[in-house]
Amino acid sequence: MNLLALLPNTLLTILVISIAFLRFYDQTDFTLLGYIAHPRIWSNRLTVAALLVAVVNLGVEWNRRNRETDRLARAEAQRIAEAERATRRARIEAERDLALLNFLVDPSPHNREVLMQVIALLAEYRDSL
Repeated sequence: MNLLALLPNTLLTILVISIAFLRFYDQTDFTLLGYIAHPRIWSNRLTVAALLVAVVNLGVEWNRRNRETDRLARAEAQRIAEAERATRRARIEAERDLALLNFLVDPSPHNREVLMQVIALLAEYRDSL
C-alpha cells in the first residue's frame, strides 16, 4: 500500500513538470516539441489530468489519515481496557489479602465467611484476572 500511496504524488509532479514544459517552451527551445501538434491543447489536457490526480491524492491521504486515526483509537481503547482490568485485579487482590489477614489474626466465623466470599469471587473471575 505504501508504494501505491506514492503514486498520486509522483504522477502529479510529472504532470506539473509536463504542463510547464508544454506551456513555457516551444520548438525553438526543444526540437522535441515540434512533434507535438498543439502543445497548448495538450497542456490544458494535462492540467485537467493534474486536477484529477490531485483529487485522487486527497482521497488517498484522507483514507490513510482515517486508518491511522482508527488505529490510534483502537490502541487507546485497548490501553484503557487493560488499565481497568489492572485496577480491578489490584482491588480484588487487596480484598483477598485483607480477608486472609483478618482470618489469620481472628479466625472467627464472620472472617471465615468473608474469606470464603473472596475465594468464591476469585474462583469466578479466575480466567479474566
